[in-house]
Amino acid sequence: MNFIGCCLLRLLSCIIPIVLAGCVSPIALNRAVIAYDEAVTNAASQQLLINIVRAHHRQPVHFTGVSNIAATFNFQANAGAAPAAGGLAGASMVPVFGGSVAESPTISIVPIEGEEFTRRLLTPFSQNKLILLLRQRFDVDLLLRMIAQEVRLTNSEQYSVYHNSPMDKTGYEMFRRVVLHLSAIQDHNKLYAEPLPLIYTWIIPAGSIAPDGFQALQKEFIVHYNPNDNTYTLRKQVAGPILITNYDPNTLSHEEQESLRRQLENRSDSDIAFDIRSGHYGGEWPISGVFRLRSFHSILSFLGKALGDELEYYVEKDSRTPPILRDENPDLTIEFVVSSIPPADVDFSTRWSGRFYAVNTAGAHARWNRDAFQLLFLLFQMTVTDIPRVGVPSITIAK
Repeated sequence: MNFIGCCLLRLLSCIIPIVLAGCVSPIALNRAVIAYDEAVTNAASQQLLINIVRAHHRQPVHFTGVSNIAATFNFQANAGAAPAAGGLAGASMVPVFGGSVAESPTISIVPIEGEEFTRRLLTPFSQNKLILLLRQRFDVDLLLRMIAQEVRLTNSEQYSVYHNSPMDKTGYEMFRRVVLHLSAIQDHNKLYAEPLPLIYTWIIPAGSIAPDGFQALQKEFIVHYNPNDNTYTLRKQVAGPILITNYDPNTLSHEEQESLRRQLENRSDSDIAFDIRSGHYGGEWPISGVFRLRSFHSILSFLGKALGDELEYYVEKDSRTPPILRDENPDLTIEFVVSSIPPADVDFSTRWSGRFYAVNTAGAHARWNRDAFQLLFLLFQMTVTDIPRVGVPSITIAK
């Protein structure tokens, strides 16, 4: 081989391994990130499903989380030369390149437990979390069927309580009709879920305010001077409790807002009020009351009972309820598949005591069931505390 060929071969031997390593590194990194993300998500989904099964068998629920993933990649590249096939020995040489990739992941897994997590697991969800999910365009019917344990309807200054439990036939059917009514209003974009605007008023003597204090008050309040009695009237609008309505709460008069405020004051943060009035869409059935929300542990128990102990069933909407989009009214909050062999046509399944469990993602209610499980996943993320980190999470690439 001539001098130019030798130089070219040496140059390629230096450059190409570097190029190979540089090209492979991002590919390996992308593959690793996606693969680990998919594995962690799949593990969390299976944990949710297995805990529903545990609740069904009245076994303790338990969660484990991945606190850290450290993946080290070692890239090896080499280059050389060999005689060309069919060529004369020593007269024609061709470059030969090779390489290998070795992956060494370290995954840290920790149990999710302790007093703080247990308290969050048993504490009913707050109205703010429900509204946050409702604004993501989750069906209010699905959302309330999963997260609400009962509805309390106002009747002549008294509450009639209807439980979201198939064991209470009268209560369950009324609960379902109420949430179907709200769903029909939502389907026509006429459902409001906003904080009730409240205006507070104070009257104080003018002499009690110093000049510098007056400037501070103007930043926080609407200030009006009353020369007749030498007083100041202070007004401030604040966001009150969340209210679900079929009208814009901002259109209410001050007296109507004050009346609603008195009705809603001293309510628990896990209660969310609704007020459906005549004269607006869905007003053919004017109803008002409060939904009482439940905890994540109660949700798991509710879904677990639906595997056999307290099976949900079809409930027809009230005759005064407007048409529901696509007539969507599934019997079950989440429909599961239970079989002795791995089920087909499902996103994933888990095994418990020789039987396989999966969310039914086939048939007429596949979209509903997927949305319901996605909602369950989000509710769990709202419940779980930060997982303790072991070391510093990293993906290390060595060349």
